[in-house]
Amino acid sequence: MTTVSTRSFAQIRQALLAREEVALIDVREEAPFAEAHPLFAANIPLSKLELEVYARIPRRDTQVTLYDNGEGLAHRAAERLGALGYTQVSLLEGGLDGWRRAGGELFIDVNVPSKAFGELVENQRHTPSLAAEEVQALLDSQADVVVLDARRFDEYQTMSIPTGISVPGAELVLRARELAPDPATRIIVNCAGRTRSIIGTQSLINAGIPNPVAALRNGTIGWTLAGQTLTHGQARQFAPTSENHRQLAAQEARGVADKASVKRATLNDLQRWQQDATRTTYLFDVRTVEEFEAGHLPGARATPGGQLVQETDHVASVRGARLVLVDDDGVRANMSASWLAQLGWQVYVLDDLQAEHFSERGAWVAPVPPPPQAELISPHTLADWLGHGDTLVLDFTASANYVKRHIPGAWWVLRAQLPEALGKVPNAQRYVLTCGSSQLARLAVPEVEALTGKPVFLLQDGTAGWIQAQLPLESGESHLASPRIDRYRRPYEGTDNPREAMQAYLDWEFGLVEQLARDGTHGFYVI
Repeated sequence: MTTVSTRSFAQIRQALLAREEVALIDVREEAPFAEAHPLFAANIPLSKLELEVYARIPRRDTQVTLYDNGEGLAHRAAERLGALGYTQVSLLEGGLDGWRRAGGELFIDVNVPSKAFGELVENQRHTPSLAAEEVQALLDSQADVVVLDARRFDEYQTMSIPTGISVPGAELVLRARELAPDPATRIIVNCAGRTRSIIGTQSLINAGIPNPVAALRNGTIGWTLAGQTLTHGQARQFAPTSENHRQLAAQEARGVADKASVKRATLNDLQRWQQDATRTTYLFDVRTVEEFEAGHLPGARATPGGQLVQETDHVASVRGARLVLVDDDGVRANMSASWLAQLGWQVYVLDDLQAEHFSERGAWVAPVPPPPQAELISPHTLADWLGHGDTLVLDFTASANYVKRHIPGAWWVLRAQLPEALGKVPNAQRYVLTCGSSQLARLAVPEVEALTGKPVFLLQDGTAGWIQAQLPLESGESHLASPRIDRYRRPYEGTDNPREAMQAYLDWEFGLVEQLARDGTHGFYVI
């Protein structure tokens, strides 16, 4: 093993306080990460490091500090990053336990910076909210009220407040007047828990919307704990905004951005920053994914604004980097930037963009290293081999995808735990690897070859190709070779969470303001 330098808790803390660029990366899977981590740690699991790191840490000479909790993952990640061209990689002194022993604060759950900040906003601005019972009474009496759901559309579809309309966070200021044109109409903003409803409500108040506005206190969790019924599979979405309402919203959003000290930039500024080798610059398009795919700036990443504020660490994993936000309406970028500035980011909004600048089409594609060579086989060839009983399928997809549907007999495996997983599966004469698309499975081909000494093949187009060929599938946790720790089960998602878990989650959120104060590195402020 090569020797890797270390960085101490004190060095990381000092860099955070000095607003230097810090990439503190937890390379464990999401579930253990959610059990304990530093405030500004970003989670990039070793299992999918190559598929995420170029987008999330774009500058190869960024100071990257890796840690685990004694599993040996960080050292493997350091070697892998070195092979990918990263030159300033170190390990956190003592790992997670070293952080704790040095007096560092540890946080649970995911997206903690935004959740803690949301609590700080409510604490300082006394953001108005209504209890679930009060909102139910308003709906029952057919009061003049609209319920706007600030989550992603797929979350809204899973479960929503009766009559709720999907208006993801960054869209609220742009769309509110269209949805509640009468200033007397009461607007209620909800999410699953607390953060996005607080931020959404405060966005409308900050922008000066004339309607009375309140958050649904504790979101769908509060609704469920009150014994009230949620609806499922709803599809009500915001309508297009009139030009008059857009202009009003743009004026208001610019005022909020100026108050939050959001900086302005031109395309020339952006091009200069993109050539600057000493700073990390992220370019985020905060419109809807559909708008992005219809036309966007070259090099931009699609990050709908409400989710960008909620999950900044998932995309901008270098704390202290420069963020540049883009829209085509003057509302969504300014509102999103106003929150990111308060969250301590150096954030700019691109001004004076013309339609011709949005010249690229299609979905955002993550930059990834050149994939290793692999011998491909077709779904029908695999079906034939499986009939002979000498072939084993290893599936590297997300465990939730595997449980939903997989190739009959396939074993689910975490790539970071391959040696342990291979010890649990039957011996085979050959192995075929798959995942949703085959992209992640391809990375594991040389690793499985080295560990087994047997021929290893890659399924063409992954499990998606198998499904397209209309071959049989099975579901459930039929063959798990690794523990299902790749995703933390959030207490506020889904519809079958224990009441105790929901209440414990709310209690934890209420305590975040005190925990922020103990940590002391956040740099947040509230306008």
